[in-house]
Amino acid sequence: MYNGVLFDWDGTLADTRKVILTSFQKALKSINVTTEPEFIERQIGTGAAQTFKEILRKAGKPHDNKIIKHLIEKKVEAEISLADNVNLFPGAKELLKTLQGKVKLALASMNNRTVIDDLLNKIHIKNCFNAIVAVEEVKKFKPDPEIFLKAAAKLHLDPEECLVIEDSIFGVQAAKFGEMACIAVLTGVYSKSELEKAKPALIVKSLLEKNEILDFVLN
Repeated sequence: MYNGVLFDWDGTLADTRKVILTSFQKALKSINVTTEPEFIERQIGTGAAQTFKEILRKAGKPHDNKIIKHLIEKKVEAEISLADNVNLFPGAKELLKTLQGKVKLALASMNNRTVIDDLLNKIHIKNCFNAIVAVEEVKKFKPDPEIFLKAAAKLHLDPEECLVIEDSIFGVQAAKFGEMACIAVLTGVYSKSELEKAKPALIVKSLLEKNEILDFVLN
C-alpha cells in the first residue's frame, strides 16, 4: 500500500489541452510567432517557460528572461479567461473522493499556481489535496523529479511511499527518477506504446478504471 498519491493536472485530472493550446498561441501572437499545435502538445508538462524557450529556439528567435516572463503572463491571462472550458476527466472527482482519507493526496503541476488555484476553486476540488506544488516552486522541469520530491516532502512522506499518476512520458520518467511508482493514464497526447517505453508500473485508459487504480494503490 502507498501512503501518498501525487497527481499531475494537465492531461491527467483535467482536460486542458485545447485551453493550453489556445493560451500558448495567444501569447505567441503578441510577439508575432507561430508554431504547430502538435509541438506545443508534446511539450505540455515541462512548464511554460521551457516550452516557450523551445518554441523560440525552433523558430530561430532570440529570447531572454524578459520575453519569457511576458509570454508566461500572457498565457496565464488567457488560461484564466478560458477557465470555463476546462473540465475534469470522467472519473477524476470520484477517484479523488474515494482516495481522500485513505492516503495523502498532492497535486504536482508544472502549470502556474494562479491558474491552478483558479481552476481548483471553480471545480470545487481544492480541499481534496493535502498539498499542492506548482511550477513556481521548482527550478527544474520534468523529467527531473524535483516537483514530485517536493510534493512528497510536503506530505511528509518518503519517495518510496508515494505513487504518481501521470499522462506524459516526461511525468513517468520524473516519477521513476524520483524512485516513485507510477500509473500512466492514456488521456494525454501520448500513445500506449510511447508510454510503455517509459515503463510505468501500470497503464490505464482513463481514471474510470477506478477499481484497478485503487487495487494498485491500496494493496
